[in-house]
Amino acid sequence: MGHRALVAYERPDHLYDLRYSHWGGQDDSLRDEITADAPLADGAVDGSLLADSITRDRILAEHLDPCVHELLYVVSPEADYTVTASVVCWLEWGDGRDAGRGALISLEPDDDVHRVRTWFRATKTVLGDSIEMGALSRRAARTYLEARVCEDYDGTIYTHGRSLDEPDAYEPRRDRLLADDAWDADDGLGGVGPH
Repeated sequence: MGHRALVAYERPDHLYDLRYSHWGGQDDSLRDEITADAPLADGAVDGSLLADSITRDRILAEHLDPCVHELLYVVSPEADYTVTASVVCWLEWGDGRDAGRGALISLEPDDDVHRVRTWFRATKTVLGDSIEMGALSRRAARTYLEARVCEDYDGTIYTHGRSLDEPDAYEPRRDRLLADDAWDADDGLGGVGPH
């Protein structure tokens, strides 16, 4: 199975060459292992390119699948091989209604990747339980989760699989209870909605 990560090497033209690491997402150790002397971390990063000369937006939209990848590393060779790591978070629950919705939480040099992952999983689990108990709609829970990622960790929200030729007009699917026709008196909800 592995702990997959993508490694983006910044080029002088501010585009990126993208590579893959099968075990690089297990922890953030590639931050220390990628150096000028070992740009592929002694084989921990695959030498073949997944993509070359691409923008950061294209990495997110076309390559960084939040259901598959656990970390994104950005390497700046011109800045003495400075490596920034970001935790990839999947902003959906098990049924995959909006499987491509993800977030990046950038790690500061002293951040513990396991603490960030534990915070995210705990927050997401509580929200998932709230959905199952009917306390929150799926849409409200995802909106809250996105807000927490952005406010608490200055995260970046993105949608994998979207076309870059069109603006990101992400609209979460409407919850059944919020749909206009879901409030009929004969649908088992007792006619509690608007008529």
